[in-house]
Amino acid sequence: MKKLGTLTLVVLGLAGMMFSQASPAAEKEVRAALDLQKTAWNRGDIEGFMATYWRSDALTFQSGGSRTHGWSDVLERYKKNYPPDKMGKLDFTDLSIHILSRDAVYVLGRFKLDFGGMSKEGVFTLIFRRTKEGWRIVHDHTSSN
Repeated sequence: MKKLGTLTLVVLGLAGMMFSQASPAAEKEVRAALDLQKTAWNRGDIEGFMATYWRSDALTFQSGGSRTHGWSDVLERYKKNYPPDKMGKLDFTDLSIHILSRDAVYVLGRFKLDFGGMSKEGVFTLIFRRTKEGWRIVHDHTSSN
């Protein structure tokens, strides 16, 4: 019984070391993905903004009391709601990145869209998964005021 307890502690210790070593890299990569999103948005490039979303029919996006499934439908939703001349300037603040596993994180944050005198702000929760293409958003829940 004592050996089982010792083995459990060793396994937990090794797992903790793996995640603590993976965490800074994962956080840095996810922050870079969010920076790419912001940069693409601010140049009026919705497709570039969408590059950090999982290109899958299983992608989910929830906002405004509705749920959209699939990368193509989320892209169309963004295009409908934000034509190129009405995208504004995007900024993210209050980012908090939480490592769930080596291949999954969730991000809490705030967004602000500045339309030159008017603004739209809100909060979001993003779930990222590490894919062969890199970190991708698999679920986005955004609410604005």
